[in-house]
Amino acid sequence: MKFIVIDGLDGSGKDTQVNLLEDMYRSQGKNVVIRSHPSPDNYFGLKSKEALLKTGKLNHLKATLFFAGDAIRSVIKYYYGSDDIDVLIFSRYIMSVVYLPNVINIIVYKIVSIVLPTSNYMFFLDVSPEESLRRIAIRSEDTEMFENYDSLEKAREKSKKVADDWHVIPGDGDAMDIGNKIKSICLEDS
Repeated sequence: MKFIVIDGLDGSGKDTQVNLLEDMYRSQGKNVVIRSHPSPDNYFGLKSKEALLKTGKLNHLKATLFFAGDAIRSVIKYYYGSDDIDVLIFSRYIMSVVYLPNVINIIVYKIVSIVLPTSNYMFFLDVSPEESLRRIAIRSEDTEMFENYDSLEKAREKSKKVADDWHVIPGDGDAMDIGNKIKSICLEDS
C-alpha cells in the first residue's frame, strides 16, 4: 500500500490536492481510500469538529484529543486493518500538533511521528496566512478557532520546526502546478 499524507494550514489546498491524487490513482485502476481528519463518520471526528467550532482552552484541548483519537482510529482501521487498499491518503494528520503550545508541540510531534506510521510521501502545503484566509473566506463553512491571522501565522512558523522529513510545497500558487509537483514525487518510484 502507498501511504500519502497531505497536510497544511486551513485553506492550504489539502482537499484539492487529495482529489487530484485520487483521480490520478483511480485512473490507474488503483483502490484509493481517503481519510480527512476530523472525519464526520465517527465519534472522535464529530467531537473534534464540534470543539473546533467553539473557542477557549477547554475546547482547544477537546479538539486536540478528539482529533488524535480520530487519526489513531483511521490508522488502525485503514493502515493496519485493510489488505485491499492500494493507495491510502490522509488529509490532516500529525502536523496538527503545530496548534499545540510551543515546546509541547515539538515533543508531541517527535513521539507521534515515531508511534504512528509515516512515509516518503508526506507533503506539507506551505500557504501564507493571507492566502489561507482568502481561501477560507470563499468557502461556505463555519469558521474554526484557528482560522485567524495570528493562529495561522504561529502555526506556519511552528510547522517549519518539525517539517524536516516532509516535502514542503509552496501552497500559494496554482493548484494544478502544486498538484504536478506532488504527483511527480509520488510517481518517482512507482
